[in-house]
Amino acid sequence: MYLSPKKLKFLLNFYPPYIGAGIKITNVSDDWKSLDVVMNLRWYNRNAVGSHFGGSLYSMVDPHLMLMLMQILGRDYYVWDKSASIEYIAPCRSQVRAHVRISEQQIQDIKSHTAQGEKYLPEFTLDVLDPDDQLVAKVIKQLYIRQKPKRRQD
Repeated sequence: MYLSPKKLKFLLNFYPPYIGAGIKITNVSDDWKSLDVVMNLRWYNRNAVGSHFGGSLYSMVDPHLMLMLMQILGRDYYVWDKSASIEYIAPCRSQVRAHVRISEQQIQDIKSHTAQGEKYLPEFTLDVLDPDDQLVAKVIKQLYIRQKPKRRQD
């Protein structure tokens, strides 16, 4: 399914779990290689000690790599989230943000590793930062990517 970057931004910003967590997409580049997301601290997304709830920190970066790569690679590829881990570095009681980036080198690596139909399990590291660029959390996402089998032309 093809979406424009503007439409994805609109849909995610009205996605009920994102509204409930206070998550907002601020930018999706026209080439799908970057996405910016922020989350303000609100009474409804605080944990027991008054900082950002860990689940919300993860949620703010969760689907983006998969959605972006689906658009970049197109319908000839399977792209799925495989696994993720999050390391909480420091509590934060203000806005947090993340820059999700996919480099041209990463795209070329994916294409070369899947050229013969092999699965590829690349890992991406995403940093969640506070307003002073201090690291709040580090998320490591592993994706499953495979080129779809070519249809025979009879």
